[in-house]
Amino acid sequence: MAAEYPNEVVTKALLRLVAVPGLTRPVALITLDNGFDHKKPNTFGPAGLASLDAALTEAFAAEPAFVAVTGKPYIFSVGADITGLPLLTERAQALEIGRLGHRVFARLRESTVPTFAFVNGAAMGGGLELALHCHYRTLSGGAAALALPEVGLGLVPGWGGTQLLPNLIGIPAAAQVVIQNPLTQNKMLKPKQAAELGIADVLLEPADFLERSLEWAAGVVRGEVTVTRPEVDREMWDGVLYFAKQQLDERLHGAVPSAYRALELLGLARDASFADGTAAEDEALADLVFSEELRSGLYAFDLVQRRAKRPAGAPSPGLARDVTKVGIVGAGLMASQLALLFARRLQVPVVLTDLDQARVDKGLGYVRGEIDKQLAKGRLDQGTAAKLRGLVSGAVKEEAFAPAAPGRSTSFADCDFVIEAVFEDLGVKKQVWAELEKVVTPEAVLATNTSSLSVSAMAADLEHPERLVGFHFFNPVAVLPLLEIVRGERTDDATLATAFAVGKQLRKSCVLVSDAPAFVVNRLLTRFLGEIFAAVDAGTPLAVADAALDPLGLPMRPLALLQLVGPAVAYHVGGTLHAAFPDRFAVSENLRRIAEAGRPLLVDGEVDPEVAALLEVGDQRLTAEQVRQRALDALAQEIRLMLDEGVVAEAQDIDLCMILGAGWPFHLGGVTPYLDRTGTSERVTGRRFLPHGVASLPA
Repeated sequence: MAAEYPNEVVTKALLRLVAVPGLTRPVALITLDNGFDHKKPNTFGPAGLASLDAALTEAFAAEPAFVAVTGKPYIFSVGADITGLPLLTERAQALEIGRLGHRVFARLRESTVPTFAFVNGAAMGGGLELALHCHYRTLSGGAAALALPEVGLGLVPGWGGTQLLPNLIGIPAAAQVVIQNPLTQNKMLKPKQAAELGIADVLLEPADFLERSLEWAAGVVRGEVTVTRPEVDREMWDGVLYFAKQQLDERLHGAVPSAYRALELLGLARDASFADGTAAEDEALADLVFSEELRSGLYAFDLVQRRAKRPAGAPSPGLARDVTKVGIVGAGLMASQLALLFARRLQVPVVLTDLDQARVDKGLGYVRGEIDKQLAKGRLDQGTAAKLRGLVSGAVKEEAFAPAAPGRSTSFADCDFVIEAVFEDLGVKKQVWAELEKVVTPEAVLATNTSSLSVSAMAADLEHPERLVGFHFFNPVAVLPLLEIVRGERTDDATLATAFAVGKQLRKSCVLVSDAPAFVVNRLLTRFLGEIFAAVDAGTPLAVADAALDPLGLPMRPLALLQLVGPAVAYHVGGTLHAAFPDRFAVSENLRRIAEAGRPLLVDGEVDPEVAALLEVGDQRLTAEQVRQRALDALAQEIRLMLDEGVVAEAQDIDLCMILGAGWPFHLGGVTPYLDRTGTSERVTGRRFLPHGVASLPA
């Protein structure tokens, strides 16, 4: 039974015959276009593949000098239409989708007429695989991204990518593109990198890309341009894959089936015939389409691509106020990261302040150092770097909090948006706002980067409590995309709308959360780490407790996470949550000892023996399985309570926060799909978080 996608946005393959100087016969140019602008990229569902098939038939019939495929402006093709995958009900349908793509794309590879891909824009998944089937490839320097991201979703490149890519660029680079990059925050290739790897034969300027591509292709056809490709080393093939499997085992512990299937397919590509290799792709695709991990991956992808862009509960954007100058209270590492981010994204003056000049200078030094690093890496040009340096200034608190005066640009008096990143103490933060409120205008938005304190309590004594909002970033600021926007009891809609507008300008994914202790991510991670430490306190060896969650394939183990957050910060947040919910958040004396010791918890990945010697433990040793189940049970209980309290609108927002703020992986769907899948939700809370068929296979 052939699969049909009833809601497919069909990407049409539009053929035109083009005369190219120096060629006696016309060129068949096929343009992929779904009729929408670049915000809705070209994809291939069954009808899109049929359109390409028909266009190729017509193109070959015209007996052209060569056939070329290109895309609409900014987009080549981003691959298979994954929205149709959950509609498949039989394995045979999944097999048919794989075989259909292979059959249509093979026409480009097997053609006796030269075939070219003119990759003018973003090319991912099946879009890049289409290009790999062509005999030659030109690439625009303006293409936004190139990737084979399937493994990160729970699939494999299923239209020839696992067989063609390693035989084009070699197995080390192919393993990186097919497996490593998708599992490293879905890393994309820039055009220059793709050309250096050998994915493209020539890199051309975007301004006249099509014209230059036609000229270059005509040169190839006439024999004036010779394309040479280095021979692929087959001796190292098995060694590279053995090492790649070791890395996967260390990191994922078997949790991502798609990664291991991709590894097998890359192994086949060394000696198998193309027919056998692509048949194995079909089988792998059909198996993975009906895996729980893929359903969780598709759900996570949808959250990140769609829900993150339309935050639940956000007020009308029309209420947002303009922000023309930003003040940052504090000049430590977090504040300095924020200064650089605001200057880069908002392109407005940013003023840092702290208690003394040495701290201000250190903060400004960090910002300038980061700008210089970006310049050295070629990510900024000289003009942009100079502009950014000019936008960020600093002053001691007395000067910054003084009334505006002619020529004084470092006063906060004319700031529209002020964010504090000072010590995590309610008294300190209230003092900052009390002093600042006398300086800024009544309309200025005041934002706190608190990770756990009450926004409402912070605003309680302000003359204008309605303009204070929680604006919680995650460290490192440049890497983690989540921004928890916290509505206090009296925060008004204009303030909230401004916070969301600024968050969007900062290119962060914003989630609205209510003013509950530690909000979403820190509350869940603290509960989770609390169970790990409870097991250690009871007598479970540190190594056993630390490895207990390995089967989930999380980005890092608990002790590495604790070291990243900082034991002192974790202990402080734990104290805030213990005060709010003493029955569920215990205070670990061992965590206090570690925090007070001030030593690194891990040295070269191993627990520091001097830190281990500080621990005082009982004799109730738990197994890894018991530790894991207790941690998962605690998460299920806490999430149900958070949803009942209205901390966020829905379970989807919890998952979005865990994916974007804690780096929890797509194959878990964040967290709630995994808790549903393992039966934990129903056993602990009496019901699932999501209905059957949402982030899971239908019942």
